[in-house]
Amino acid sequence: MGNYTKEIEKRRTFAIISHPDAGKTTLTEKFLLYGGAINLAGSVKGKATARHAVSDWMEIEKERGISVTSSVLQFNYDGYCINILDTPGHQDFSEDTYRTLMAADSAVMVIDASKGVEAQTRKLFKVCVMRHIPIFTFINKMDRDANDTFDLLDDIEKELGIATCPINWPIGSGKKFRGVYDRNTGKVLTFSDTMKGTKEGLEEEIDLNDPHLLDVVDEDQKEQLEEEIELLDGASAEFDQERVSKGELSPVFFGSALTNFGVETFLKHFLKMTYSPLPRKADVGIIDPMEEDFSAFVFKIQANMNKAHRDRIAFMRICSGRFDAGMEVYHVQGDKKMRLSQPQQMMASDRHVVDEAFAGDIIGVFDPGIFSIGDTICMPGKKFAYEGIPTFAPEHFARVRQLDTMKRKQFIKGINQIAQEGAIQIFQEFNTGMEEIIVGVVGVLQFDVLKYRLENEYKVDIRLEMLPYEHIRWIENKEEVDVEHLTGTSDMKKVMDLKGNPLLLFVNPWSVGMTLDRNKGLKLAEFSKN
Repeated sequence: MGNYTKEIEKRRTFAIISHPDAGKTTLTEKFLLYGGAINLAGSVKGKATARHAVSDWMEIEKERGISVTSSVLQFNYDGYCINILDTPGHQDFSEDTYRTLMAADSAVMVIDASKGVEAQTRKLFKVCVMRHIPIFTFINKMDRDANDTFDLLDDIEKELGIATCPINWPIGSGKKFRGVYDRNTGKVLTFSDTMKGTKEGLEEEIDLNDPHLLDVVDEDQKEQLEEEIELLDGASAEFDQERVSKGELSPVFFGSALTNFGVETFLKHFLKMTYSPLPRKADVGIIDPMEEDFSAFVFKIQANMNKAHRDRIAFMRICSGRFDAGMEVYHVQGDKKMRLSQPQQMMASDRHVVDEAFAGDIIGVFDPGIFSIGDTICMPGKKFAYEGIPTFAPEHFARVRQLDTMKRKQFIKGINQIAQEGAIQIFQEFNTGMEEIIVGVVGVLQFDVLKYRLENEYKVDIRLEMLPYEHIRWIENKEEVDVEHLTGTSDMKKVMDLKGNPLLLFVNPWSVGMTLDRNKGLKLAEFSKN
């Protein structure tokens, strides 16, 4: 027993969130560089070289340079086994990000020092707050001209409603960026270029009172630093591990992922301030990760991760115990015993088959089409389900028509698979078959991804016809009301989801209230829980 608890204690699982272009994928790469997982970090921009970032694997991501789906990466560092969940930074994919956060124990928020908190981060951050997990802030791109440091912190506190506690403090920015001062040790970590960040940099530690410091920073900078430290000690929140663990206080770090500065210090502090995998809520109470019995839940499904394999993978977060390849497990929602086939761990789309994995780890298993997002897997003889993952209400709708009717089969297969991944939601006209398919998405960019993937992965060309609907409601008490004969408004449309549940689409928000008034006893819900 002792052996596997040691393994679980070494695990740390966190998600990285940020606005597009704040440097999240670059930061992920640098973590892997320190963990020895990649030798030469591939810069995401990669204009000069043709290397693509390791964690952006879908063709469309490599073309556009933004992450569209969440990747899962694992590496070892300093005796810890770290699982990073890289999430899409674009708010159009906030749903994928939210599901990924369900599988993480803490989150790292990456903020661009010249922009502060951007609209997108706010939306994703709210999702973090809903999860009550520890949030660490890495203020990136200090090697470019940055906003005033106090303003940046103020911005985080105001916009996101969370207290901040800077662990280190930057000296200058842009061309005058000289390093960071560690508030705990009282030493300055100096910044030196690292061949554009492709190698680990040489960092020198100099005491604040050491005359040698003036060889690195100029008089004005040193004076400004001393003033700022004094101000900080008086004004900023004290570091308090308990508040960090509850997600009420965010430790803040400064650095530049591209040039590799401040990344390792951040990693070391992060590992000290986080815990091994946390207990999870299930319908039978709290499940302890150290329990012997294996259990996990599916938080993501992804088809065609590898062109050579044409497959579908269900990603699960192991919540308790130890997983052995070949062991018999029980799929709660499908109510049947099974063996998980081809369990593998990922480094983006490179995968290796695993023999064993522990609580805190993320594994991908081959999915023949039986898993749904939110499903629980546990040991035979146990029956419990982890709490569901909410489905976001789509805000944009379009009618999808295939251009070549001979490819009906591929079209239905493709659109169903993409919907099972949770990237889109599909609806049909009420009481008709699949002739008319209506797609709902949280963000407009998902339409592009849908079109791109149907063309490239399923060889089906489609035409999208945008619809004016913006509001969607699930009918909660479909057994009690006569859906056929509801008295609606002129801008209302009845549709069904794949499970046959009736829904209503509206163009105007006030029509929802009017429909409720006209149909006594009707109950409508904004969310459906998977």
